[in-house]
Amino acid sequence: MTPLFAPQAYNNAWSNHRLHRACAGLTEEELAAARPSFFGSIIGTLNHILIVDLFYVSALEGACVGPSAFADEVPHSDLPSLRAAQRDVDRRLIAVTEDATLSDPTRLVQMQREAGVQEERFDRTFLHLIQHQIHHRGQVHALLSMTQVPPPQLDEFYMEWETDAVRRAPDLAEMGVSDADIWGGR
Repeated sequence: MTPLFAPQAYNNAWSNHRLHRACAGLTEEELAAARPSFFGSIIGTLNHILIVDLFYVSALEGACVGPSAFADEVPHSDLPSLRAAQRDVDRRLIAVTEDATLSDPTRLVQMQREAGVQEERFDRTFLHLIQHQIHHRGQVHALLSMTQVPPPQLDEFYMEWETDAVRRAPDLAEMGVSDADIWGGR
């Protein structure tokens, strides 16, 4: 399973990149507008994704920030600073998955919760985080469909087919990565 963690982390970053780029087409008012969702707005939902990422990625790194990650529900009210923070935590997740010691599927990850320390295997924690991302990106995707900005394609993956490679190359270049970075010799 370990060889699949890094490509999933890269795919996660790519999806966040595309979603944030689409959201950049909205005004601050549109980002903050009340919408039917768990977190009340597009910017609120994007901040929730970031906050949960900060919690879990810090745990996967071995230094969980604990409940303080949830102290501010909207740490970034503007999209540029939110995008930068999301990019940073996405890079950290990729780094964790590329570290053989940290990404050992059976390594116990400690997460400081209000009620105490929760221990879970790396593989379960990582997969939970990826599923959380997918779930809430889907919500933002749906919220975008209520605006004039078309929701981006988010369900692509890294197929070797040349047409797919050509389509994703500009996005990956904007992110500073390539297929070779993601897949190496695989």
